[in-house]
Amino acid sequence: MMSQEEMGIYIFCAIQTNEDDQFGSIEIEGEERETFTIRYKDAAMVAAEVPMKIYHPKKQNLLMHQGAVARVMEQKDTVIPISFGNVFKSTDDVEALLENLYPQFETLFPAIKGKIELGLKVIGKKEWLEAMVKDNPQVEKMATAVKGKSESAAYYDRIQLGGMAQKLFASLQSEIKEEVFAPLEEQAVSAKANDPSSEKMLLNASFLIDRDQEESFDQKVNEAHEKWKDKVEFNYSGPWPAYNFVNIRLKVEEG
Repeated sequence: MMSQEEMGIYIFCAIQTNEDDQFGSIEIEGEERETFTIRYKDAAMVAAEVPMKIYHPKKQNLLMHQGAVARVMEQKDTVIPISFGNVFKSTDDVEALLENLYPQFETLFPAIKGKIELGLKVIGKKEWLEAMVKDNPQVEKMATAVKGKSESAAYYDRIQLGGMAQKLFASLQSEIKEEVFAPLEEQAVSAKANDPSSEKMLLNASFLIDRDQEESFDQKVNEAHEKWKDKVEFNYSGPWPAYNFVNIRLKVEEG
């Protein structure tokens, strides 16, 4: 049995509330833990008491965190996400954090009230990307030249070929941004095109939308998918709290 000193407070998200809300239990590393709220004015952290340690972002832990936040979102329309793995020594520390963050929350609460984040990743199908490279006369000409030379002789040609392929890929990304991202951006409250996270990714976007607009936004995504489905894969996710539109620094002031 762990002593009280060895326990800490894990936080999931912040909400706007005047109640001592409860959101059920979570299972963290085989242990069942009840969630509870730590309040300051009309703000609260959704938290659970857990062993005081560093929690690694392995799949099971990330799903636990996401699942807890998803349950909160089912009940609350103003949810500020907190990144995975934040454990504080005591409820007093979390209260101090809340007090320090409250001026930011006063601005954030009305900005994200009733809003959700949706994510869209567009990944080029291998066959289509290869066909695009093959059909490009300059790339094809250079590829042929490289094949006919020894490895050392073709060194600079290979660099040039790589540059051409990158340029072609950049033009495909621009096309997707114009054809897919731009129309969706018009439907959103806010939108971000993040850096691609894989070499075949043509778009890695996040959209902040009004919760009651989710169905019409889904329809827009479906229309874009219908147009591009032979060339790309769509990875559409959410709803999430506004991870990409909220920048919170977790820091307890000293002294």
